[in-house]
Amino acid sequence: MPKTIQNDLPFVLHDVARLMRTRFDQYARQFGMTRAQCVTLMKLECRPGMSQTELAAILEVEPITVARLIDRLEASGFVERRPDPSDRRMHRLHLLPAATPLIAEIDKYRAMAVAKLREVVDPADWEAAHRVLLQFKETLLTEGFGAPEGDQS
Repeated sequence: MPKTIQNDLPFVLHDVARLMRTRFDQYARQFGMTRAQCVTLMKLECRPGMSQTELAAILEVEPITVARLIDRLEASGFVERRPDPSDRRMHRLHLLPAATPLIAEIDKYRAMAVAKLREVVDPADWEAAHRVLLQFKETLLTEGFGAPEGDQS
């Protein structure tokens, strides 16, 4: 039987994540936003007052990338940098009221997308898949994966 990756779980997960990102990119464009900008707003809603360095670590991007994102969001009136009271070299990031309606729209989209996906999956399977993915995530976060045994490349 020829080897195929179309049904290999890691590749399927990658494809599903890519398709979800692509769909969200299309959605975000109607607001003149990028997915990265929307995700930044959502992260700041969950953790107001983060520094750009902390946000870069959460987003898994370089601090300069976050600086550019925040520059654009600040210019749009969605975010402001406030001086850190204990470190004058650092700024803390805060959402402005103008971001609230956009965050509500992002939440609506997320809820709609989840509902659409749940329509095609048995509730017990949904819960099992969620549980398994959380286990995968925990394993990947806590255990190192090196090269396969015997592979020293």
